Amino acid sequence: MARPTVRHTLPLALALAASVTWIGCSGKPPAAPEPVVDVQAASVARKTIQDVVSADAVLHARNEAPIVPKISAPIEKFYVNRGSAVHAGELLADLENKDLIAAADEAKGAYDQAQADYATSTEVNLPQEIQAARLAVNATRQAMEAQQLVYESRQKLYTSGAIARNLLDESHVSYTQARNQYELALTHLKKLEAVGQKESLKSAQGLLASAKGRYLAALANLQYSQIRSPITGVVTDRPLYEGQMAAAGTPLMTVMDLAHVVARAYISPEQASQLHVGDLATIVPGNGGAPVPGKVSVVSPALDPNSTTVQVWVDAANPGDRLKPGSTVQVNMVARTIKDVLVVPAAAVLTADDGTKSVMVIGPDQVAHQTTVTTGVESGSEVEILSGVNAGQRVVTTGAFGLPDGTKVRVGAAAAPAAHD
Repeated sequence: MARPTVRHTLPLALALAASVTWIGCSGKPPAAPEPVVDVQAASVARKTIQDVVSADAVLHARNEAPIVPKISAPIEKFYVNRGSAVHAGELLADLENKDLIAAADEAKGAYDQAQADYATSTEVNLPQEIQAARLAVNATRQAMEAQQLVYESRQKLYTSGAIARNLLDESHVSYTQARNQYELALTHLKKLEAVGQKESLKSAQGLLASAKGRYLAALANLQYSQIRSPITGVVTDRPLYEGQMAAAGTPLMTVMDLAHVVARAYISPEQASQLHVGDLATIVPGNGGAPVPGKVSVVSPALDPNSTTVQVWVDAANPGDRLKPGSTVQVNMVARTIKDVLVVPAAAVLTADDGTKSVMVIGPDQVAHQTTVTTGVESGSEVEILSGVNAGQRVVTTGAFGLPDGTKVRVGAAAAPAAHD
């Protein structure tokens, strides 16, 4: 039974002897293969980028008209519904106006009467008064001249002793009275011509203007009963129904011009200082629709007192009413365009706890080295590199986080390099 045991243990002994002999000759076990990490990479490219300020915004119609009646009256007839397209000046509704029609007719009659009275006063009455005054002046002058002749004649007779003194005195009194009558008539004529005519005309004009004003007010009230659209657009709200009371000062309906919209955003003062009216922009719908081109139309010169931010408006055409007022969108506003700069994908940039930025540059030996860089503008998925790398170098985009410096890498399906100008 001992021989089989020797026969089975001999190969094992020989193997152990060979192993001890090899270890003794080499002094250490064979080295493990160098680890290789799979990554994705992209090339540093030189191109033109845009400095974009992005913010959330709320859409508004560029032109909106809450239609508020100026009088209170029941609604007699609506000619439009919510969603109806209307034009500026179009009749939208009628309010009950029978009493207003009667008031306008009454005021019109009073105005016509005032016009007739004015014509009578200025063309008949006043000229007649002036003519009568002129006739009175002529008559009193003739009477005065006649009494003057009598007085002068009696003076001669008295001087020659032909008449008594009392006859001379009587003629003098009669002459004085005639002269006074003439002077009064002349004064009255001058007042009529200088002041009376002016005041009479002013009085007649005042009465006519008053009657005209009452008529125009009644006519305006009648016109207020016809509700017309001040703008071209779409009826977006119509809360009342026919027969209900329309109250003065309360919106009867709302019309919006949806052909253009305005996105209103609030951004920091630092961001606002980069923007100007006319800068290009896009509005990105919240439902993921295609961006709509627009322009910055307002950069508020003052801060919002509640949020200490600056309100910015982006104006855009709205064909097909794709953008709905009241919805939340994103606005991307181009503050400036920077040409011929180095860029890398934003995913390639690593930020340390102290704020230092770096990228993992892949060398010709396929070893990744951590390289400190200075960044500039971030434009979408790309970042401007001011220093640290050169055009054409490859940087790790996926797999760089936690990758030790000097690690050998194997580039997999690399991201497409950024396009050159």
